[in-house]
Amino acid sequence: MKDLLERIKGCTHCTAHLPLGPNPVLAASERSKILVIGQAPGTKVHATGIPWNDASGKELRRWLGVPSDVFYDSSVFGIVPMGFCYPGKGKGGDLPPRPECAPLWHRDLLARMPDIQVNLLIGQYAQQYYLGKRRKKNLTETVRHFADYLPEFFPLVHPSPRNKRWQKRNPWFEEEVVPVLRSYIQGILGA
Repeated sequence: MKDLLERIKGCTHCTAHLPLGPNPVLAASERSKILVIGQAPGTKVHATGIPWNDASGKELRRWLGVPSDVFYDSSVFGIVPMGFCYPGKGKGGDLPPRPECAPLWHRDLLARMPDIQVNLLIGQYAQQYYLGKRRKKNLTETVRHFADYLPEFFPLVHPSPRNKRWQKRNPWFEEEVVPVLRSYIQGILGA
């Protein structure tokens, strides 16, 4: 695993497409129990090199019901985004993750993490890649029917502040999904 992580952190495969240059951000261990598969780092995460080190990460940790020290313990949480580097800005926010990244690295990473008990699929890119045709007609319906994908996958909306409007339109997420998510995570943690 150590050699693979070093190869990933030194990856320059997409350099020509990355406005801030390559800076792969991830965290993983052979002992990781919960895998967080998000989109791609934002500018703050790119600058610090710490995954989910932003407002989205704070909200995600609240949903999970875990403090930072547990979240950043790679023997508990593996953090493997669909794209490891900041992809740049688009019209409505950051660009999608680079399409080369997950096919290039995910299979080898997951093969080295045999203790993963659930994969948290955060946002449409992770859900599209891992659920494929099993997804519902849209992200909202996929998240609403999260139980259909357990125990292997737990699809979630992205915790970005940009999604507050979605959360207000879908109060069932906070009322029904978040408590189940917390309970599920606590069960894995043995709390």
